[in-house]
Amino acid sequence: MAVRIRLRRIGKKKQPQYRLIVADSVAPRDGRFIETIGQYNPRVEPALVSVNEERALWWLRQGARPSDTALSLLKKSGVWEQFTGEPTPAPATQAIVAAPEPAAPPEMEDAASSAEAGEEEDAASSAEASEEEGEASSAEASEEGEDTSESEQTPK
Repeated sequence: MAVRIRLRRIGKKKQPQYRLIVADSVAPRDGRFIETIGQYNPRVEPALVSVNEERALWWLRQGARPSDTALSLLKKSGVWEQFTGEPTPAPATQAIVAAPEPAAPPEMEDAASSAEAGEEEDAASSAEASEEEGEASSAEASEEGEDTSESEQTPK
C-alpha cells in the first residue's frame, strides 16, 4: 500500500478549500483517507496554510510521498525543511542578482569617457549626413519627375 500526502477538496461550489490528508494512492481524490494533517484555504489573503507538523513529519518518516501541490504547502509551512534538514532555496527571482562591475582605474575611466564622447559626436554627424542624403535624393526624384512629365506632353 503506497501512501500519499495530498489535497482533498471541500467547500462549496466556486469556493474551494482543501484539507491536507494522508491517503492510499489508489483512493479517489475526495474518497477514503487515513488521516487529516492540515488545511489550505487559497481564497483568503494571504492564503491560509496550517499543518500539524508532528503528524506530517511522522508520516513522511513512514514513507508517505507528498504530491507536488502538497510538497509546496509543506515547504511553505517549514515541515519539509525539518524533514530533509536542508534550507528551502530562495525564489528564483531573488536568487539572480547582477554582480557589480569592478571599478576601473582612474586612467581607464578618463579614456572610456573620452571614447564615449567621441562616439556621441560620430553619431550626431552621421545623423546629419543621412538627413542631407535624404534631401538630396528627394530633390533628384522631383527633377526626374519633371523630366518625365515633359516627355509625356510632347505634341503629336
